[in-house]
Amino acid sequence: MTRAARQPVEGTPFRGTWWRRRGRFVVSHAVLVLLAATTLLPFLWMVLASFKPLAEVEALNPIPSEWRPGNYPEVFRQISFGRYYFNSVFVAAWVTFLQCLTCSMAGYAFARLRWPGRDTVFKLYLATLMIPGVVTMIPNYTLMVRLHLLDSYMGLIVPASFSAFGTFLMRQFMLTIHPSLDEAAVIDGAGPWQIFRHVILPLARPGLLALMVFTFLGTYGSFFWPLVLIKSDPLRTLPIGMLFFDTVYGKQTNLLMAASVMNIVPLIVLFICTQKFLVKGIQLGAVKG
Repeated sequence: MTRAARQPVEGTPFRGTWWRRRGRFVVSHAVLVLLAATTLLPFLWMVLASFKPLAEVEALNPIPSEWRPGNYPEVFRQISFGRYYFNSVFVAAWVTFLQCLTCSMAGYAFARLRWPGRDTVFKLYLATLMIPGVVTMIPNYTLMVRLHLLDSYMGLIVPASFSAFGTFLMRQFMLTIHPSLDEAAVIDGAGPWQIFRHVILPLARPGLLALMVFTFLGTYGSFFWPLVLIKSDPLRTLPIGMLFFDTVYGKQTNLLMAASVMNIVPLIVLFICTQKFLVKGIQLGAVKG
């Protein structure tokens, strides 16, 4: 076929060129918009249901016929929402702090220090990720009973203060830091602890922020462990406290949705504010070198 035969006929669109320039862009963005809408629909339904009367929650019409913003203050009248919210934030903040501390120190030991059996210990430690949490639930509960940590903040905080995933994330991130920085610090007379504190830890800040967000979100929304461990009402976290709206006398879905909105909005704000650091920490921690 000659070059002239391959040229598009004047006045007619050249489909191959259009597909390469615009078609893929349009189709890919249409798929992304569809996926985004599918993800946002449950959240939108939850927000609209939080303003409905109880009789209209199950109705097909998503728009309330009677808007009831009073559902939100009603949540505070029926449960100790403020107390539960404080418990969730308090426990999540302490677990986040301790997990960032322990995981960064363990990641530094596995990534920068050389000691016999280091790689073998790391593989065994990483293998614990394959064990389901349900399997370790009974041993952890038995340990809390023997340590007299049932129905306490310490029982919620201490078992969650160590993470194999967090250690793996910090180790992978620290492997991306060039070893010449350690050598320069050693020449200046710095020891392992000084290198960790003044050289590695500041450079590992994006990884720490990613771990912080993951840990806080996971602990804040934790349900099963607080349900097993906590018995007294003043120590309940928010996911457990919201069970009050689901009783044998019926489910107050409108109030449950209002409480869920107040529960989720701070997490969305946190994610939006830290999204850039979160993505950067994941990308840099995913490769070595």
